Amino acid sequence: MTMHERPETSSTWLDNTLREAGIRKSLIVYGQIGDLCRNPENGQYQPVLPVLAAELKRRGFDEVIVWDRIQGIDYSMVSRHYVAELTRECIQTGQDRGGAATDNGYPGAQQEQGGRAFRLDDEEEEELYTSVPSLPLKAPEEFFPLVASAMSRDSYKKTAFILDWSNFLFGSSNNLTEPERMWLTQLSKAIRNAPDALQQESVGKPSNLIILFTPNLAAIPPVFYQNNPAVKQIHVPLPTRQERKAYLYDQGMKFRLAVPLAGADAAALDEVVDSLEGFTIRDMQQCIRLSRQTESALTMEKLVNLYKYGEKSSPWEELSRQRIKNIEQTLKERVKGQDQAIRKVKDVIIRAFTGFSGLQHSAKTRKPKGILFFVGPTGVGKTELAKSLADFLFKDENACIRFDMSEFNHEHSDQRLVGAPPGYVGYEEGGQLTNAVKARPFSVLLFDEIEKAHSRILDKFLQILEDGRLTDGKGETVYFSESVIIFTSNIGAAEVSLSDDRKETEREFKEKIREHFVNKLNRPELLNRIGDNIVVFHHIQDEDFMMEIARVKWKPVVQYIKEKYKMELVFEDEDASFRAIVRAVDKSNGGRGILNVIEPKLIDPLARFIFEESELFSEGRKIFIVKAPNSANFDFEIR
Repeated sequence: MTMHERPETSSTWLDNTLREAGIRKSLIVYGQIGDLCRNPENGQYQPVLPVLAAELKRRGFDEVIVWDRIQGIDYSMVSRHYVAELTRECIQTGQDRGGAATDNGYPGAQQEQGGRAFRLDDEEEEELYTSVPSLPLKAPEEFFPLVASAMSRDSYKKTAFILDWSNFLFGSSNNLTEPERMWLTQLSKAIRNAPDALQQESVGKPSNLIILFTPNLAAIPPVFYQNNPAVKQIHVPLPTRQERKAYLYDQGMKFRLAVPLAGADAAALDEVVDSLEGFTIRDMQQCIRLSRQTESALTMEKLVNLYKYGEKSSPWEELSRQRIKNIEQTLKERVKGQDQAIRKVKDVIIRAFTGFSGLQHSAKTRKPKGILFFVGPTGVGKTELAKSLADFLFKDENACIRFDMSEFNHEHSDQRLVGAPPGYVGYEEGGQLTNAVKARPFSVLLFDEIEKAHSRILDKFLQILEDGRLTDGKGETVYFSESVIIFTSNIGAAEVSLSDDRKETEREFKEKIREHFVNKLNRPELLNRIGDNIVVFHHIQDEDFMMEIARVKWKPVVQYIKEKYKMELVFEDEDASFRAIVRAVDKSNGGRGILNVIEPKLIDPLARFIFEESELFSEGRKIFIVKAPNSANFDFEIR
């Protein structure tokens, strides 16, 4: 590769873990624990747990015992003889304390009826000593007493106990079973009762340690670690940019690409590193495997698209400059009277096409392709423009995925969008938003009437607008970097007066939006993320524009008659007919008001006519629409 030298990297989480291991009694290591990390000793990429275990030994721990409920003790990391020694000491401690081991539930040290501690004789003790190494110690009630016993002594051998898969130890924190409460008490007592002496010879060395290993901190009951200085939480994050770059330096030659990384310049390499944002080391490793299994070598961008979205090519790549130049004309075919809004949409799409979207926030952005905030009265084309944009970008109007935010107005409605957490109703179904983006990452996401959503949902939008990704209830990352985000709102529609002065109307609408987010919601940060992408839609009062809208709304009816009955549907006097319809419209309802007139004046009478006269229909004939004089009423004739 063309990098002059390998980037210097260090795992901050590993450094933090080793530092805290020397002073705490317990650690909770959570996050990306299933990932790989670079072993500082040999430079190889290995699972997090064995790397941590090896580093703990290097930092002063004599033994590291890894345990889980399926395998029990992992004897590949510790000698059976040492486990037998710990077990013998555990039983002996219980006998010396008059049966304390029995209280812990350890098998082999049982009590007779009447409460007298049962004491092993020498022969039985030796038999247990030699048989213990074959015991798996899978159950917590078997293993935890051993941990508690070891923690209670300031022994010559310092031991770190790693409880792997700790996320499966406990159920809901609010509904722990009796055994779970006992296990939690055993661990808590072991930590609290551990010696904490500061003798000269031991103060610089670690003490015995319990590490809970879990992908989710929420899986550990908070009562175990909250307000407990003996316990520290350590988060294992996603690889940093430097770590991703270092991995490409170490493993990049294993990719099979149309443009090999070995010949890439610094700028191209930076672009590759940025495209892998949000990836784990395992993700990158699997991309290498994927690159070796495609029919032909792909570019890195197409390989990442294939891995993340299941698609090699991006609709954004298929956009041509000439097509974008014609975007205004294309959108105006469906959206009438909102030329300024269409020009703003064009600017946003050009920014996305040229790669400038979000660069004002970060030079290495993975934000959504575009962010727009449509505001204005009802029926002026906000939703229609979003659908038209989806059709233009992705050649499918259904790529506009609409969410009615009035349905998300209660406190926990954010779970409907991103999915309920484990253990809650709806967890298996996932979130409506995250499921939609997983299924269709190249889309226009329309959040209709955003002002009606609960304020908790706004936190989710902050993350989407800032990072371009969101973690759903199942812990899976969903990417929004290929989508356009559109919010619509009627904020200020009732207060802003109808005016021919468009600049004044825009000023009033934007002021109302600012008041809503800054003063009412106290969320100016969301307004900052939207920036200058507020697009004001104006009242449609011009009769000619409204006639154009009426024609657009009527086209699907004409097409339906042609496809179903093989007949033409024509006005005897089209201009006069549409003008009569427009003059019957309540203009305060905008384009939606036109539909409210077309339905009773044209569609209902046409449906009755077809129902009564369909036997006269034949291919090639025409249905004429005849306007009654001085009204918006119509008759129909077959000719």
